[in-house]
Amino acid sequence: MTGLRYATGCGSAALLGVTLALAPNPAIAAWEPTRPVELIVPAGTGGGADQMARVIQGIVTKHNLMNQPMIVINKAGGAGGEGFLDVKSSRNNPHKLIITLSNLFTTPLATGIPFSHRDLTPVTMMALDEFVLWVNAEKPYKSAKEYVEAIKAGPDGQFKMGGTGSKQEDQIITVALEKATGKKMTYIPYKGGGEVAVQLVGNHLDSTVNNPIEAVAQWRGGKLRPLCVFDAKPLSYSEKVTADHAWADIPTCKSQGLDVEYVMLRGFFMPPGSTPEQVAYYVDLMKKVRDTPEWAQLMKDGAFNQTALSGADYLKWVNSAEKTHESLMKEAGFLAAKE
Repeated sequence: MTGLRYATGCGSAALLGVTLALAPNPAIAAWEPTRPVELIVPAGTGGGADQMARVIQGIVTKHNLMNQPMIVINKAGGAGGEGFLDVKSSRNNPHKLIITLSNLFTTPLATGIPFSHRDLTPVTMMALDEFVLWVNAEKPYKSAKEYVEAIKAGPDGQFKMGGTGSKQEDQIITVALEKATGKKMTYIPYKGGGEVAVQLVGNHLDSTVNNPIEAVAQWRGGKLRPLCVFDAKPLSYSEKVTADHAWADIPTCKSQGLDVEYVMLRGFFMPPGSTPEQVAYYVDLMKKVRDTPEWAQLMKDGAFNQTALSGADYLKWVNSAEKTHESLMKEAGFLAAKE
Protein backbone atom coordinates (compact mmCIF):
# COMPACT_ATOMS: atom_id res chain seq x y z
CA MET A 1 0.00 0.00 0.00
CA THR A 2 1.43 3.39 -0.95
CA GLY A 3 -0.26 5.19 1.89
CA LEU A 4 -2.96 5.06 4.52
CA ARG A 5 -6.40 5.71 3.07
CA TYR A 6 -9.33 6.19 5.38
CA ALA A 7 -11.88 8.75 4.24
CA THR A 8 -15.66 8.71 4.34
CA GLY A 9 -16.72 9.52 0.83
CA CYS A 10 -19.80 11.05 2.49
CA GLY A 11 -21.26 14.41 1.64
CA SER A 12 -23.08 16.75 3.97
CA ALA A 13 -25.57 15.66 6.58
CA ALA A 14 -27.97 13.03 5.29
CA LEU A 15 -31.68 12.77 5.98
CA LEU A 16 -32.69 10.50 8.81
CA GLY A 17 -33.28 7.00 7.51
CA VAL A 18 -35.67 5.98 10.26
CA THR A 19 -39.16 6.79 9.05
CA LEU A 20 -40.56 6.58 12.55
CA ALA A 21 -38.36 9.46 13.68
CA LEU A 22 -39.90 11.75 11.10
CA ALA A 23 -43.51 10.66 11.36
CA PRO A 24 -45.85 12.84 13.44
CA ASN A 25 -46.77 9.96 15.72
CA PRO A 26 -47.69 10.98 19.28
CA ALA A 27 -46.60 7.61 20.63
CA ILE A 28 -43.04 8.23 19.43
CA ALA A 29 -42.91 11.78 20.71
CA ALA A 30 -44.18 10.59 24.10
CA TRP A 31 -41.04 8.67 25.12
CA GLU A 32 -38.41 10.55 27.06
CA PRO A 33 -35.93 9.69 29.82
CA THR A 34 -37.38 9.21 33.28
CA ARG A 35 -34.07 9.22 35.15
CA PRO A 36 -30.56 10.64 34.61
CA VAL A 37 -28.88 9.64 31.33
CA GLU A 38 -25.33 8.28 31.52
CA LEU A 39 -23.06 9.38 28.68
CA ILE A 40 -20.20 6.88 28.59
CA VAL A 41 -16.83 7.99 27.20
CA PRO A 42 -14.67 4.94 26.29
CA ALA A 43 -11.51 7.06 26.57
CA GLY A 44 -9.58 9.16 29.07
CA THR A 45 -10.20 12.71 30.17
CA GLY A 46 -9.05 15.64 28.06
CA GLY A 47 -9.22 13.86 24.72
CA GLY A 48 -11.50 14.69 21.81
CA ALA A 49 -14.32 12.32 22.80
CA ASP A 50 -14.26 13.52 26.41
CA GLN A 51 -14.29 17.18 25.37
CA MET A 52 -17.19 16.65 22.96
CA ALA A 53 -19.18 14.72 25.56
CA ARG A 54 -18.78 17.48 28.12
CA VAL A 55 -19.71 20.19 25.64
CA ILE A 56 -22.87 18.24 24.79
CA GLN A 57 -23.62 17.81 28.48
CA GLY A 58 -23.28 21.58 28.96
CA ILE A 59 -25.47 22.37 25.96
CA VAL A 60 -28.22 20.01 27.11
CA THR A 61 -28.16 21.60 30.56
CA LYS A 62 -27.95 25.25 29.43
CA HIS A 63 -30.75 24.98 26.88
CA ASN A 64 -32.94 22.64 28.97
CA LEU A 65 -33.06 20.09 26.17
CA MET A 66 -33.88 17.23 28.57
CA ASN A 67 -35.96 17.05 31.70
CA GLN A 68 -33.35 14.72 33.20
CA PRO A 69 -29.65 15.46 33.81
CA MET A 70 -26.90 14.03 31.60
CA ILE A 71 -23.93 12.55 33.47
CA VAL A 72 -20.58 12.03 31.70
CA ILE A 73 -18.69 8.92 32.85
CA ASN A 74 -15.21 7.98 31.58
CA LYS A 75 -14.59 4.25 31.21
CA ALA A 76 -11.26 4.02 29.41
CA GLY A 77 -10.04 0.65 30.72
CA GLY A 78 -8.94 -1.89 28.14
CA ALA A 79 -8.57 0.72 25.38
CA GLY A 80 -12.22 1.65 25.90
CA GLY A 81 -13.37 -1.96 26.12
CA GLU A 82 -14.64 -1.26 29.65
CA GLY A 83 -17.10 1.30 28.29
CA PHE A 84 -18.24 -0.77 25.34
CA LEU A 85 -18.85 -3.89 27.42
CA ASP A 86 -20.76 -1.82 29.97
CA VAL A 87 -23.17 -0.56 27.32
CA LYS A 88 -23.39 -3.98 25.66
CA SER A 89 -24.46 -5.50 29.00
CA SER A 90 -27.10 -2.79 29.58
CA ARG A 91 -29.75 -4.30 27.30
CA ASN A 92 -33.08 -2.49 27.25
CA ASN A 93 -31.65 0.45 29.21
CA PRO A 94 -32.52 3.62 27.24
CA HIS A 95 -30.86 5.83 29.86
CA LYS A 96 -27.35 5.12 28.62
CA LEU A 97 -25.47 6.48 25.59
CA ILE A 98 -21.90 5.96 24.47
CA ILE A 99 -19.89 8.40 22.37
CA THR A 100 -17.76 6.49 19.89
CA LEU A 101 -14.44 6.99 18.21
CA SER A 102 -12.21 4.67 16.21
CA ASN A 103 -11.75 2.33 19.16
CA LEU A 104 -15.26 1.14 18.33
CA PHE A 105 -13.41 -0.87 15.68
CA THR A 106 -9.78 -1.03 16.82
CA THR A 107 -10.32 -2.27 20.39
CA PRO A 108 -12.12 -5.53 19.55
CA LEU A 109 -9.78 -6.14 16.62
CA ALA A 110 -6.65 -5.59 18.74
CA THR A 111 -7.78 -7.25 21.97
CA GLY A 112 -10.25 -9.89 20.90
CA ILE A 113 -12.79 -8.77 23.51
CA PRO A 114 -16.29 -10.13 22.75
CA PHE A 115 -17.71 -6.96 21.27
CA SER A 116 -18.58 -5.33 17.96
CA HIS A 117 -20.67 -2.33 16.97
CA ARG A 118 -23.44 -4.81 16.07
CA ASP A 119 -23.91 -5.41 19.80
CA LEU A 120 -25.14 -1.81 20.16
CA THR A 121 -27.96 0.27 18.69
CA PRO A 122 -26.77 3.04 16.31
CA VAL A 123 -28.14 6.51 17.00
CA THR A 124 -26.33 9.26 15.08
CA MET A 125 -23.02 10.53 13.73
CA MET A 126 -22.35 14.00 15.13
CA ALA A 127 -19.21 14.84 13.14
CA LEU A 128 -15.92 13.49 11.84
CA ASP A 129 -12.70 14.42 13.58
CA GLU A 130 -9.46 15.34 11.86
CA PHE A 131 -5.86 14.43 12.69
CA VAL A 132 -2.96 16.87 12.56
CA LEU A 133 0.79 16.27 12.76
CA TRP A 134 2.03 18.46 15.64
CA VAL A 135 5.51 19.38 16.89
CA ASN A 136 6.74 21.59 19.70
CA ALA A 137 6.95 25.21 18.50
CA GLU A 138 10.57 25.35 19.67
CA LYS A 139 11.58 22.69 17.14
CA PRO A 140 13.20 23.87 13.90
CA TYR A 141 10.77 22.04 11.60
CA LYS A 142 8.51 24.50 9.79
CA SER A 143 6.89 21.91 7.51
CA ALA A 144 6.06 18.23 7.42
CA LYS A 145 8.60 17.87 4.61
CA GLU A 146 11.38 19.15 6.89
CA TYR A 147 10.25 16.84 9.69
CA VAL A 148 10.19 13.82 7.38
CA GLU A 149 13.67 14.65 6.11
CA ALA A 150 14.91 14.74 9.72
CA ILE A 151 13.35 11.35 10.45
CA LYS A 152 14.91 9.83 7.34
CA ALA A 153 18.32 11.24 8.28
CA GLY A 154 18.30 9.72 11.78
CA PRO A 155 18.50 6.16 13.06
CA ASP A 156 15.45 3.96 13.65
CA GLY A 157 13.62 4.77 16.87
CA GLN A 158 15.19 8.19 17.37
CA PHE A 159 11.94 10.14 16.95
CA LYS A 160 9.27 9.70 19.61
CA MET A 161 5.60 9.83 18.63
CA GLY A 162 3.03 10.18 21.40
CA GLY A 163 -0.55 8.98 21.08
CA THR A 164 -3.65 7.82 22.90
CA GLY A 165 -3.54 4.09 23.65
CA SER A 166 -1.90 1.23 21.79
CA LYS A 167 -3.03 -0.30 18.49
CA GLN A 168 -5.56 2.50 18.05
CA GLU A 169 -5.89 5.31 15.52
CA ASP A 170 -2.81 7.29 16.66
CA GLN A 171 -0.57 4.25 16.35
CA ILE A 172 -2.19 3.22 13.05
CA ILE A 173 -1.21 6.62 11.64
CA THR A 174 2.27 6.24 13.17
CA VAL A 175 2.76 2.93 11.36
CA ALA A 176 1.68 4.59 8.12
CA LEU A 177 4.25 7.34 8.74
CA GLU A 178 6.91 4.69 9.31
CA LYS A 179 6.08 3.11 5.97
CA ALA A 180 6.11 6.49 4.25
CA THR A 181 9.51 7.45 5.70
CA GLY A 182 11.12 4.01 5.79
CA LYS A 183 12.12 4.59 9.42
CA LYS A 184 10.83 3.17 12.70
CA MET A 185 9.54 5.60 15.31
CA THR A 186 9.27 5.06 19.05
CA TYR A 187 5.55 5.14 19.84
CA ILE A 188 4.62 6.13 23.41
CA PRO A 189 0.99 5.55 24.47
CA TYR A 190 -0.88 7.74 26.95
CA LYS A 191 -4.36 7.58 28.47
CA GLY A 192 -5.86 10.55 26.62
CA GLY A 193 -5.23 13.27 24.05
CA GLY A 194 -4.98 15.95 26.71
CA GLU A 195 -2.02 14.21 28.32
CA VAL A 196 -0.44 13.68 24.89
CA ALA A 197 -0.54 17.43 24.19
CA VAL A 198 1.00 18.23 27.60
CA GLN A 199 3.85 15.80 26.95
CA LEU A 200 4.59 17.44 23.60
CA VAL A 201 4.57 20.91 25.17
CA GLY A 202 7.07 19.59 27.71
CA ASN A 203 9.36 18.38 24.89
CA HIS A 204 9.07 14.77 26.07
CA LEU A 205 7.97 13.83 22.55
CA ASP A 206 9.04 14.79 19.05
CA SER A 207 5.55 14.79 17.55
CA THR A 208 1.90 13.78 17.98
CA VAL A 209 -1.09 13.27 15.69
CA ASN A 210 -3.63 14.82 18.05
CA ASN A 211 -7.08 15.91 16.92
CA PRO A 212 -7.39 19.70 16.46
CA ILE A 213 -9.51 20.15 19.59
CA GLU A 214 -6.89 18.37 21.69
CA ALA A 215 -4.10 20.80 20.82
CA VAL A 216 -5.80 24.04 19.78
CA ALA A 217 -5.19 25.72 23.15
CA GLN A 218 -1.46 24.96 22.98
CA TRP A 219 -1.31 26.14 19.36
CA ARG A 220 -3.09 29.37 20.25
CA GLY A 221 -0.67 29.79 23.14
CA GLY A 222 2.35 29.45 20.87
CA LYS A 223 3.53 26.16 22.38
CA LEU A 224 2.80 23.80 19.47
CA ARG A 225 3.05 23.99 15.69
CA PRO A 226 0.82 22.09 13.21
CA LEU A 227 2.68 20.75 10.18
CA CYS A 228 -0.06 19.07 8.13
CA VAL A 229 -3.57 17.60 8.28
CA PHE A 230 -4.30 13.96 7.44
CA ASP A 231 -7.21 14.64 5.08
CA ALA A 232 -7.70 14.80 1.33
CA LYS A 233 -8.16 18.56 1.35
CA PRO A 234 -7.28 21.46 3.69
CA LEU A 235 -9.62 22.32 6.55
CA SER A 236 -12.36 24.81 5.71
CA TYR A 237 -12.11 27.14 8.72
CA SER A 238 -10.52 30.44 7.67
CA GLU A 239 -10.86 32.43 10.91
CA LYS A 240 -7.49 33.06 12.57
CA VAL A 241 -6.65 30.77 15.49
CA THR A 242 -3.30 32.41 16.17
CA ALA A 243 -2.23 35.91 15.21
CA ASP A 244 -1.07 34.69 11.81
CA HIS A 245 -2.69 31.35 11.01
CA ALA A 246 -6.10 29.67 10.59
CA TRP A 247 -6.94 25.97 10.34
CA ALA A 248 -7.31 26.48 6.59
CA ASP A 249 -3.64 27.47 6.39
CA ILE A 250 -2.45 23.99 7.40
CA PRO A 251 -1.46 22.04 4.27
CA THR A 252 -2.48 18.44 3.71
CA CYS A 253 0.11 15.83 4.56
CA LYS A 254 -0.13 14.46 1.04
CA SER A 255 0.90 17.85 -0.37
CA GLN A 256 3.97 17.60 1.88
CA GLY A 257 4.96 14.19 0.53
CA LEU A 258 3.19 12.08 3.16
CA ASP A 259 0.58 9.94 1.41
CA VAL A 260 -1.50 9.40 4.55
CA GLU A 261 -5.19 10.20 5.16
CA TYR A 262 -7.39 9.44 8.17
CA VAL A 263 -10.56 10.85 9.76
CA MET A 264 -12.42 9.57 12.83
CA LEU A 265 -16.00 8.99 13.89
CA ARG A 266 -17.67 11.06 16.59
CA GLY A 267 -21.04 9.40 17.00
CA PHE A 268 -23.49 7.82 19.40
CA PHE A 269 -24.81 4.35 20.14
CA MET A 270 -27.29 2.98 22.70
CA PRO A 271 -27.51 -0.41 24.42
CA PRO A 272 -28.99 -3.38 22.57
CA GLY A 273 -32.76 -3.68 22.73
CA SER A 274 -33.37 0.06 22.37
CA THR A 275 -36.66 0.77 20.62
CA PRO A 276 -37.18 2.99 17.54
CA GLU A 277 -39.01 5.48 19.79
CA GLN A 278 -36.04 5.73 22.14
CA VAL A 279 -33.55 6.08 19.27
CA ALA A 280 -35.74 8.77 17.69
CA TYR A 281 -35.71 10.74 20.95
CA TYR A 282 -31.91 10.90 21.03
CA VAL A 283 -31.62 11.60 17.28
CA ASP A 284 -33.89 14.60 17.83
CA LEU A 285 -31.98 15.62 20.97
CA MET A 286 -28.66 15.61 19.13
CA LYS A 287 -30.14 17.58 16.24
CA LYS A 288 -31.15 20.24 18.76
CA VAL A 289 -27.61 20.16 20.16
CA ARG A 290 -26.17 20.72 16.67
CA ASP A 291 -28.44 23.74 16.19
CA THR A 292 -26.93 25.66 19.14
CA PRO A 293 -24.24 28.37 18.94
CA GLU A 294 -22.15 26.42 21.45
CA TRP A 295 -21.99 23.47 19.06
CA ALA A 296 -21.05 25.77 16.18
CA GLN A 297 -18.22 27.12 18.34
CA LEU A 298 -16.97 23.61 19.15
CA MET A 299 -16.99 22.72 15.45
CA LYS A 300 -14.95 25.83 14.68
CA ASP A 301 -12.53 25.40 17.59
CA GLY A 302 -11.92 21.77 16.70
CA ALA A 303 -11.99 22.20 12.90
CA PHE A 304 -14.45 19.32 12.59
CA ASN A 305 -15.87 17.86 9.41
CA GLN A 306 -19.57 18.47 10.10
CA THR A 307 -20.99 15.40 8.37
CA ALA A 308 -24.00 14.16 10.36
CA LEU A 309 -25.78 10.87 9.65
CA SER A 310 -28.58 8.84 11.23
CA GLY A 311 -30.59 5.72 10.48
CA ALA A 312 -29.60 3.54 7.53
CA ASP A 313 -26.98 6.03 6.29
CA TYR A 314 -25.18 5.98 9.62
CA LEU A 315 -25.20 2.18 9.80
CA LYS A 316 -23.87 1.93 6.24
CA TRP A 317 -21.00 4.30 7.11
CA VAL A 318 -20.14 2.32 10.25
CA ASN A 319 -20.12 -1.01 8.42
CA SER A 320 -17.80 0.41 5.78
CA ALA A 321 -15.48 1.93 8.41
CA GLU A 322 -15.27 -1.42 10.20
CA LYS A 323 -13.99 -3.10 7.03
CA THR A 324 -11.49 -0.31 6.47
CA HIS A 325 -10.13 -0.61 10.01
CA GLU A 326 -9.83 -4.37 9.76
CA SER A 327 -7.69 -3.91 6.65
CA LEU A 328 -5.54 -1.20 8.28
CA MET A 329 -5.10 -3.20 11.48
CA LYS A 330 -4.13 -6.32 9.54
CA GLU A 331 -1.53 -4.43 7.53
CA ALA A 332 -0.10 -2.89 10.71
CA GLY A 333 0.09 -6.30 12.40
CA PHE A 334 -2.30 -5.23 15.17
CA LEU A 335 -4.97 -7.94 14.93
CA ALA A 336 -5.39 -10.14 17.99
CA ALA A 337 -4.23 -13.71 17.51
CA LYS A 338 -7.13 -16.12 16.96
CA GLU A 339 -7.18 -19.19 19.13
